[in-house]
Amino acid sequence: EWRENTFRDEPVRQNNTAGTITFAKSAMPHSRTTQLFVNLGDNHPLDQMGFAPFARVVEGMEVVRAINDEYGEQPNQHAIQMQGNAYLEAEFPELDYIKRARVIGEEDEDESGGGDDGQ
Repeated sequence: EWRENTFRDEPVRQNNTAGTITFAKSAMPHSRTTQLFVNLGDNHPLDQMGFAPFARVVEGMEVVRAINDEYGEQPNQHAIQMQGNAYLEAEFPELDYIKRARVIGEEDEDESGGGDDGQ
């Protein structure tokens, strides 16, 4: 259902550098969906391809770098779309999952001294 609900591209206003978060897209215009990635290094060629970073990891990049990368680009996107986690759990048993994420606003940062809530 979600893969059919694309949304419009945005202009690239910052570079795809380490720690920036960007929506994945195809070569087609306005093809972004819910899939995103964190740039682990400088990916400036993505800037010219229309990949517009919209957020940045401000704390905990060491956690991002610790995510299991042994499978690389192996998972089949079509199989993920059709079978979901059942496919991933069967074929990639050591895959890491993000179970929770939250957006920290300026008010949260001011109250907690930079957004670190000890978790």
